Amino acid sequence: MTKKSKDMTPKKLSLAIMLAVVSTSASALELGEFNGTRLSLGGYVKAEGILDSPDDAEDSFQGTVRQSRLNFTAAKEVEGHQVKGFIEGDFWGGAGDDGGSTYDWRLRHAFVTVDNITLGQTWNGQFHAILPVDVEVLNFWGPMAGTIAGSGAVVRPDLLMHYTWNGLRLTLQDPVYTDADFPDMVASYTHRTESGHAFNVAVTGRDVNTNVAPKADAPGEGTLISAGDGSKFAAAISLGGKLKLGNTALSLTGYTGEGVGVYTGMGYQGSKGGLTSDVNADGELITTTGFSTGITQKFSDKLRGTVRYGQVKADEVAAGFNDTLQMTNVNLIYTYLPGLEFGIEWRDQNQTTIPASAGDNKQRLKGEQVEVMAMYRF
Repeated sequence: MTKKSKDMTPKKLSLAIMLAVVSTSASALELGEFNGTRLSLGGYVKAEGILDSPDDAEDSFQGTVRQSRLNFTAAKEVEGHQVKGFIEGDFWGGAGDDGGSTYDWRLRHAFVTVDNITLGQTWNGQFHAILPVDVEVLNFWGPMAGTIAGSGAVVRPDLLMHYTWNGLRLTLQDPVYTDADFPDMVASYTHRTESGHAFNVAVTGRDVNTNVAPKADAPGEGTLISAGDGSKFAAAISLGGKLKLGNTALSLTGYTGEGVGVYTGMGYQGSKGGLTSDVNADGELITTTGFSTGITQKFSDKLRGTVRYGQVKADEVAAGFNDTLQMTNVNLIYTYLPGLEFGIEWRDQNQTTIPASAGDNKQRLKGEQVEVMAMYRF
């Protein structure tokens, strides 16, 4: 199983808080109606440059437009049911054979929605639980540290099903443990007020592989591999709230539990992306606990800024790893024209979350980064 990396009502505000990670269907260009099917095209072109200043390596600068994406929506009413198909991709595939700037199309989303049921590849249940209550960052890797959705590696499972009713969302999704006896599960409820406040509670459950052993080629590094098919059920709970106070938005989230290290980007291995494990060297489940807090200020109709801090702590880590991941983001975003934005963000973290071997600006090394970007949405 491969893991993938409307009106300013409270609902639209919550959908807009993570501009760099949420699909762009809300601002899509309507193409027209054909045989009763409404067609629309959306996406954005984004140019970004990232100055990486890691603690343990040389400074470097990477520029790219690979995050740019396109999406297509087809929607119609069929025998009284609202049916929608959505597909989206970006250009984050591998470089061309010459190692130049030719990149492959990569599937991000492909799903169908019938009334209040969604089936396909799209944002997982953890992401939807955090989306209404977090603040905005210039980030390509899903929700940030401190939340139950902090790891971008599994933010869009290969297959999932959402059922929504009012503020309730029930999710079954492709399990991280390939031999799991049942899907990974998320149940969440979001309450939104007319004044723009939002509150969320979510519980997660999954089957976790407990048969592990050190890699033969990496003694002493604490890297684990599957060594059997034993498993345990693990669960976690998440709470979050976002207060809208005039031109200021305040956010606070927190979670604790077992089996969510792979979803939060922090576990027994430390915080190195896909190497994270939810069990220790003896196959015992470990607990991770995290929180995030942030403030977004709208300075004018065109300028807004955000300060965010997130932290995750594991109750046990492998030798040589820090048991606490800390991440800080500070940004300013300027709307030059409708649909056209410029932004800058400084961020700092105390552990590597994506190793340098990932290449390009996929890197999230221990240390500081500065990103500048220009994005046009259509």
